[in-house]
Amino acid sequence: MTASETRSLFAVASRPEVVSLAGGMPNISGLPLDVVGSMMNDLVTKRGMTALQYGSGQGDPTLREQICDVMRPAGINAHPDDVTVTVGSQQALDLLTRIFIDPGDVILAEAPSYVVALGTFRSYQADIVHVEMDDHGLVPERLREAIAAVRAAGKTIKFLYTIPSYHNPAGVTLPQQRRAEVLEICRQADVLIVEDDPYGLLGFDGEVPRAIRADDAEQVVYVGSFSKTFAPGFRVGWALAPHAVREKLVLASENSVLCPPAFSQLAVSEYLSGHDWMAQVKDFREMYRERRDAMLEALDDLMPAGAHWTRPTGGFYVWLTLPEGIDAKAMLPRAVTNRVAYVPGTAFFADGFGARSMRLSYCYPTPERIREGVRRLAQVIEQEMELRATFGAWGSAQRPGLDAPAPDQS
Repeated sequence: MTASETRSLFAVASRPEVVSLAGGMPNISGLPLDVVGSMMNDLVTKRGMTALQYGSGQGDPTLREQICDVMRPAGINAHPDDVTVTVGSQQALDLLTRIFIDPGDVILAEAPSYVVALGTFRSYQADIVHVEMDDHGLVPERLREAIAAVRAAGKTIKFLYTIPSYHNPAGVTLPQQRRAEVLEICRQADVLIVEDDPYGLLGFDGEVPRAIRADDAEQVVYVGSFSKTFAPGFRVGWALAPHAVREKLVLASENSVLCPPAFSQLAVSEYLSGHDWMAQVKDFREMYRERRDAMLEALDDLMPAGAHWTRPTGGFYVWLTLPEGIDAKAMLPRAVTNRVAYVPGTAFFADGFGARSMRLSYCYPTPERIREGVRRLAQVIEQEMELRATFGAWGSAQRPGLDAPAPDQS
């Protein structure tokens, strides 16, 4: 197990003088906290004997029914019996990896991919093989080639891990035609798909992309979360899986945590039943769209020539590629010295790639802070370009600066 580069940044990025474009913390300032507080009070006083007790290893039956309703906008028609509630979607990824992976098995993952998922896969000694992406997401032909290459090497592929909607970290969305191609390739190759979809309801045009799982109930395990559409502090996620996989998920979950917290589940259930949660999601979309616009406008205005970036239509992230010769990880200490933080691109690859890239998050800072953060970042990049022009790659890499955050910082 290794420390996540995003977690290592939190101690530095949380300083008030630093504009953090690093962490992907949902902005819960728009939540009606008075409503949530009243709901919590009622939950304890009226249902406390249930909410504060052990529960089912698979999750609360009512919440599992509601999760089926939450998935319906993505085109998924599911039965509550096939839903397993987890401690955030991260636990779902951990359980799936535990179930499927023997040391040396291969997991296919987009390049780049979600940093904490990569850490989970590594912890079970999986070999991660990246599949190329472009501005429209996973490239189907590269997936076909990766499957063939892995099997030619005599290795076993256990699943493809993908975030097709508003990708973390790339910010891109897989078009419907490509989703169908990816599904067909995996059907033909008999490769399971693990579809991670925490951002699907957060599209800025209000449209919810059709999930890959909507077109195949047996080839796809669908992973979801309430962290982005309600609040991350409750740590409630889920996995929708074919029956045989679901049975193993419940067993693995019981061995891991005995049961997901009843209080958190009932709190989410009360919120879904007693509050217009879709209207709240709409408010979140509008807030994040305003912040996305601020970031893209600032990047358009301030970034030096040679930099380019994705233009997300939902979610939390922009993927920025630096001008030739600039190393994002080497530059990070100087950026923090100049009071701006980001996540270097190497965090999102299992093979050391991504040195010229970084993930920028717009979900949490105000639009004004975002513009100021991009201004500071652009200055740092321009300084790096000047150093490289003057001294070459060695001069840029050796420039003194604040030490990078240590792995044990949290």
